[in-house]
Amino acid sequence: MKKRIIHTQDLCKSFTSGNVEQQVLKNLNLEIYKGDFTVIMGNSGSGKSTLLYALSGMDTPSMGAITYETGDEETTRITGFNNDQLARFRRDHVGFVFQQNYLNDSMSALDNVMVVGLLKNSNRRELARKAKELLHRVEIEEEDCGKFPTQMSGGMQQRVAVVRGVINSPEVLFADEPTGALNSQNTENVLNILSDLNREGQSIVMVTHTMAAAERGNRIIYLADGVISDEIELGPYAGNYKDESNPDIDRAKERHNDLKSFLQDMGW
Repeated sequence: MKKRIIHTQDLCKSFTSGNVEQQVLKNLNLEIYKGDFTVIMGNSGSGKSTLLYALSGMDTPSMGAITYETGDEETTRITGFNNDQLARFRRDHVGFVFQQNYLNDSMSALDNVMVVGLLKNSNRRELARKAKELLHRVEIEEEDCGKFPTQMSGGMQQRVAVVRGVINSPEVLFADEPTGALNSQNTENVLNILSDLNREGQSIVMVTHTMAAAERGNRIIYLADGVISDEIELGPYAGNYKDESNPDIDRAKERHNDLKSFLQDMGW
């Protein structure tokens, strides 16, 4: 049985422009499970990024509750937290990868990762070792750890951003269109990294508007007008359905076709 790590109750989010109030999330009830690669999709304006930011504690809902069931078996309701409490909670429990990498141009690849880690771990030597190991895993070798963002390709910058997102061993990694600014090859590289992390047990919640990225998830949730229209369980990622050398190509094709049919039914 899957372990629930986040659940929401009647989650609402509204924005006001002038005298007009727009309700973006409408009494939304959702559960996120440990070890899942959950993908949130929907047309522009459906509320998918708003939901991601609320779940992660980057933004606060207008009404409703968000509760985490953390690894130490504690239950933490983050709705009602003040800004300092939310910042500490994010530091200790969640990681982020954004469409724009938001690296500090005055810091090296290694330091961009470590600056987040130092918020939680004061042992610089231990942290540097961990950061270098993670950077090595995404094919950034020690001689490149000293490079500044202006010396990196867009793909390398985003790989650094992924490492920064997991340096504190988050219980959930949130990714908002993480490949939206990348070319096809760098997109594949970043998605492979996320798939590898998930295969090793990292829980991921990702917003995307592309089917290729969505295929990496085992659970796809579709939003429309601030509510969940439907969802589909695809099972673990089975590799590229176009790769004839893929030993699991039949399963990969089945997943692809299931997702395609689901999205067509959703009007995507």
